[in-house]
Amino acid sequence: MGYLSKKIFLVNCFILLMMTGCNPLQPIFSLDKVPFIPLPFEINLTDEVLAIDAIKSIRVKSKDENLSIMAQDLNTFWKKYTQQDLLIIDELADYYGAINLIVDSDFDSLDEAYQLEIESDKIIIKAVSAEGVFRGIKTLEQIIVLSQLAGGSEFLSLPGGEINDHPDYEYRGAMLDVARHFFSVTDVKRYIDLLSIYKINFLHFHLSDDQGWRIEIKSRPKLTEIGGQTEVGGGEGGFYTQEEFKEIVAYAAKRFITIVPEIDLPGHTNAALASYAKLNCDGKATKLYTGTEVGFSTLCVDKEETYEFLDDVIREISEMTHGPYFHIGGDESHVTPEKDFNLFMNRTLKIVKKYNKTPMGWYELITADIPEETLLQFWAKKEDFSKVISKKSKILISASSFCYLDMKYDSITPLGLFWAGYLPVKKAYDWDPNTLVPKLDPDQIVGLEAPLWSETLDNFDDIAYMAFPRIIGHAEIGWTEARKRQWDEYAHRLSFHGKLLEALDVKYYRAKEIDWK
Repeated sequence: MGYLSKKIFLVNCFILLMMTGCNPLQPIFSLDKVPFIPLPFEINLTDEVLAIDAIKSIRVKSKDENLSIMAQDLNTFWKKYTQQDLLIIDELADYYGAINLIVDSDFDSLDEAYQLEIESDKIIIKAVSAEGVFRGIKTLEQIIVLSQLAGGSEFLSLPGGEINDHPDYEYRGAMLDVARHFFSVTDVKRYIDLLSIYKINFLHFHLSDDQGWRIEIKSRPKLTEIGGQTEVGGGEGGFYTQEEFKEIVAYAAKRFITIVPEIDLPGHTNAALASYAKLNCDGKATKLYTGTEVGFSTLCVDKEETYEFLDDVIREISEMTHGPYFHIGGDESHVTPEKDFNLFMNRTLKIVKKYNKTPMGWYELITADIPEETLLQFWAKKEDFSKVISKKSKILISASSFCYLDMKYDSITPLGLFWAGYLPVKKAYDWDPNTLVPKLDPDQIVGLEAPLWSETLDNFDDIAYMAFPRIIGHAEIGWTEARKRQWDEYAHRLSFHGKLLEALDVKYYRAKEIDWK
């Protein structure tokens, strides 16, 4: 834009300000007072203010088609909260009157790092990758929606300043158990959308258990024909066709969330054992199971049919997922002798690597001869962590007493369990993965994951009630470095997010610890 054009543009902005009052438009929040979750790494203030009406377009500087998709989605969001429809222009970015989305190979070495600048006449979101731009967009969206919800008709401007941001941990995950109770594609997509708001980047699917098999395997159709037809309590169950699962994977990928598939082995396998008799050592199919006990089932580790079966399952699922991990379970296989368990896992790990996936499993895998690159997911009490410390494997923290979203908030919570103790919102937030186990090298920790087991959950409102707001705190633990996290200050920021969740029709738990706005 030339000097004269810019001058005309600024004059028009001035006229707009005069039309709305004698004083410059005041943002609802200054940039450092926006109740962001997760809290950004660095916020620098300026005296500039951007009138909402000054933004007329979204400009994209990248050949990455993801940015075009992001621009369309951002326009939809902008129109909803500002009632303005923006032009999307595929030209070189950094224009006045525009939201400029820029991928710059010289920006930063971290894929998720981004810079967000709000000036009096434009917005710039810059990153080294489309993923970083997406994280910056989510921060901009929080400024807009939280300001609009707090200010109503007074929301006419955005605060000026600069945000430089990046995550503390590379893995910030959630897990959804679709085996105990089945959840539809629509429900899963809705959960993905909510997770993306808070910069969660992995969604782990617990696809099989004693109560149900939830993913179509075309070479083994009885898994869903028989094993997919029930759930806890005797409901009708269900499963994802391969086309539906691919749809979920693609939907998550557009929001830069990686799907981690889990087939729990060799225990938690009754649904498979009921579907294929040969997987049992006695050659007899088991009965379908609708209870909640664990530890009673196991594949027959001595049969070649077992490993042929696993090769089919791992191959077909690996072909449908783009992420690096394949989760093979390994927990609570109580009726499998340790020698047999280790033999089984050693062979199964080789199959996973055969299909170019990094093995992932619950920490009980530790007894087997696991490859060093295996990602071990720790879920038990911290007293059990000594079993893991001696290994060089990377660790994903999912300590049940802090991370299990199916634990009741308190004694009167109508849903959930409490075998790991009650998990109020403060306890779910006020801890540090790096200091949970003093002897563990922090460099081994790749991040944290918040599992949501579904024994007591059978619809999306149940998911929302148990996950929110605790998953929001886990998202901040994963993104924001520990020295910046303080419970009282976080609780204040969280209080504004109730209105955000309500605007999205999320039936969250209104914790008494929070003074909700």
